[in-house]
Amino acid sequence: MSWTDERVELLKKLWSDGLSASQIAAELGGITRNAVIGKVHRLGLSGRAKSASSAAPRQRKARAGGTHMLRVGRAAVRGNTALAHAYEVEVEATPALIENIIPIGQRRTILELNEQTCRWPIGDPGSTEFFFCGGNTISGLPYCAFHSRVAYQPASDRRRDRRPVR
Repeated sequence: MSWTDERVELLKKLWSDGLSASQIAAELGGITRNAVIGKVHRLGLSGRAKSASSAAPRQRKARAGGTHMLRVGRAAVRGNTALAHAYEVEVEATPALIENIIPIGQRRTILELNEQTCRWPIGDPGSTEFFFCGGNTISGLPYCAFHSRVAYQPASDRRRDRRPVR
């Protein structure tokens, strides 16, 4: 369907009367609401008459009894809580990390690292006393058992536990 001069004039009249794009599309027939919006935009039509319902602000309904609403706080637990206390969950205690002292003979420089040595850095890289752990790695991981527990913590443990690690 093409825009004829008569249809464009009718569009301008209906637009200035305050009809919505959907109403104009239904009135013209054979075009969509988006086609009407596009044509209005290309014609540069902007000023519209306000419809009677949108011209006057709506009156708020008065509350019965003049009481104020009380806001109720949300529960801390989300989701279905019907069975929340039905089961006791046993949480496996993770062993506490102890201070890991690396023996001098185990310490490695970057040139001494290989697939079987732990690549956990110790100290400040700019310092002369900087070294890598050098312990035996867990297969498939770059760190020893101790440093793997430090590096691969569950997200909840990372947020809760903010201990400084060597």
